Amino acid sequence: MDSKIAVVTGAGSGIGAAVATALATEGWLVVLAGRRPEPLQELAAKHPNLQLDPIPTDVTDEESVRRLFDTTVARHGRVDLLFNNAGMGGPPQELDEISLDEWQAVVNLNLTGAFLCIREAFGIMRRQQPQGGRIINNGSISAHAPRPRSIAYTATKHAITGLTKSTALDGRAYDIACGQIDIGNAATDMTAAAAEGVLQADGTVRAEARMRVEDVARAIVYMAGLLLDSNVATMTVMATKMPYLGRG
Repeated sequence: MDSKIAVVTGAGSGIGAAVATALATEGWLVVLAGRRPEPLQELAAKHPNLQLDPIPTDVTDEESVRRLFDTTVARHGRVDLLFNNAGMGGPPQELDEISLDEWQAVVNLNLTGAFLCIREAFGIMRRQQPQGGRIINNGSISAHAPRPRSIAYTATKHAITGLTKSTALDGRAYDIACGQIDIGNAATDMTAAAAEGVLQADGTVRAEARMRVEDVARAIVYMAGLLLDSNVATMTVMATKMPYLGRG
């Protein structure tokens, strides 16, 4: 096989679409996974010269995730890379006003969905020949410092760090490398409000700097391109002037 095989979740827009395109430009065959088929098909049609294979997937559904990876192996023979990117933020609200359903929706997508994809990719990578592969989890700078009124999102991003470390440890015996990228204010629809003004820890509302999503994609391409005896355990990529370091 001439191309290495990557699976990118949440590939229909934003960071996922930028990363999928950047990987394919570097010669990867990229399986585009996402809940809605139309954005996946549109992305593939927009880049007819790239190897982009759309497979609609709901990462919160165990059978849907299993079909994603079974189909990938059936079509392309193996899995060399998983970029675990699918996620959501949840509406900002007072902690005591969050319903169990709202909490569960964030946990199911950000945490359980990531685990289901890791589990399937890990099993394939452990058994395929040549053995091994790489898993990159999309964390957040919220894994280190929360925003106000974001307890569900923050908790799941802390948990992603645990998934990353445990996967990296358990993968050593099988040449499975696992790392995490923590992104701050990539210019996507998810951070559009930041450009207008978002709540700060001191109670003020201020606009925040954002960074090009293409720079995030370049970082993922670097992580993905390492040989399996090297690993970026954690990487933080953020808008230089956003209020994160120091005291805001």
